[in-house]
Amino acid sequence: MTFLNAGFQTLRWLWQHPLAAKDRPGAITRWLRWQLGSRILGSSAVVSFVDDTVLLVDPGMAGATGNIYVGLHEFADMAFVLHFLREGDRFLDVGANVGTYTILASGVCGAESLAVEPIPRAFERLCANVRLNDIASRVRLHNVGLAAKPGRLSFTSSLDTANHVVRGEPANGGASIEVPVVTLDELVSDRCPILVKVDAEGFEEEVVSGGSATLANATLQALLFELNEPAAARYGFSNADLTRRFESFGFRRYTYEPFARRLAPEPAGAFEGNGLFLRNADAVQRRLADARPFRVNGRSI
Repeated sequence: MTFLNAGFQTLRWLWQHPLAAKDRPGAITRWLRWQLGSRILGSSAVVSFVDDTVLLVDPGMAGATGNIYVGLHEFADMAFVLHFLREGDRFLDVGANVGTYTILASGVCGAESLAVEPIPRAFERLCANVRLNDIASRVRLHNVGLAAKPGRLSFTSSLDTANHVVRGEPANGGASIEVPVVTLDELVSDRCPILVKVDAEGFEEEVVSGGSATLANATLQALLFELNEPAAARYGFSNADLTRRFESFGFRRYTYEPFARRLAPEPAGAFEGNGLFLRNADAVQRRLADARPFRVNGRSI
């Protein structure tokens, strides 16, 4: 029954996804092919991603496999990265996991990436994806976490994309590991990025607390942050507090419509879901409009 429920939830997500909606039969076919093939082979597979890039995917990788079905799992955010970044830009990918955003930034756009992933298993896959796409010269890999100050923290290690900092005992008795952590400012001290993406499963406020100099730097134009209220609450944080912190540095929240290449201010109080924060929306909009098209599952965006 659990498998059937999971399958139904995935199909509903496929049906509603903006890219899948352009070719629902194709998306469902890719989902079925992966479900059957991954169970028969039970091993990793290299699949096509965007333009000429590829992605190494293991069965059970919830986030990575979504890219197989629809092309861009987090459509608006991933399309923003593709349309915003240019060759020679610097991109910071915190919580890189297996490297999907890093591949988009450095493999497709030609930007320089700092890819940060604290969990060893995911870091191995991140390194493998960098090698497969021959982008090692444009990617600096860091097997660390980010926090308000340097040190060491415990992380869960068996929850795939939901691994997170542990305070006390891991929930449900899951496995945990100790990982070195550095600050955001320490990591990018040599050159500020133009775009920072952070997926820290509720620990975003701590990441930001170690990055005041970076946030104040005029080079930084865009932030992509996960806004997960229940996850943030386990550390005593809130999305509203994080948003106010960004606003104090001149950032405002926007939504992005990739097909139209159009930004729009996010309504006040809309906190859930990944958040896009921009310092100079007019300049960013011009960049987005001028970006070349990219091929995703045979479709141009």
